[in-house]
Amino acid sequence: MKLVKILTFLGALAMGLALFHGFTKGDLRAEGSLIGSIPWGVVSLVDVYVGFFLFSGWVIYREKSILIALLWVISFMVLGNFVTSIYVLLALFHSDENWRKFWLGKNYPITDQGGA
Repeated sequence: MKLVKILTFLGALAMGLALFHGFTKGDLRAEGSLIGSIPWGVVSLVDVYVGFFLFSGWVIYREKSILIALLWVISFMVLGNFVTSIYVLLALFHSDENWRKFWLGKNYPITDQGGA
């Protein structure tokens, strides 16, 4: 699990740096309209949103509070995989080195002692 934590942290760092670069050097309005006008830009957007909906479903399933889950989902929509990396990193740290607890969140049975 330590390796996954390191890789997730590096993903968050890479996305944070990429976001900083984009916000400081780019023009989202002008460049965003260009993305939607080219076929591979559309493919990329569909890919991002399919992943967003799948990941959001997992978060809603595993969170105790629907309000907290929705705040995470909104954050994913605004800041993308930077926030998904942070969410995964926090879930890893709260899992007590237990993969089932990581994946199941609130649905993890407290009486289960398995740590696969």
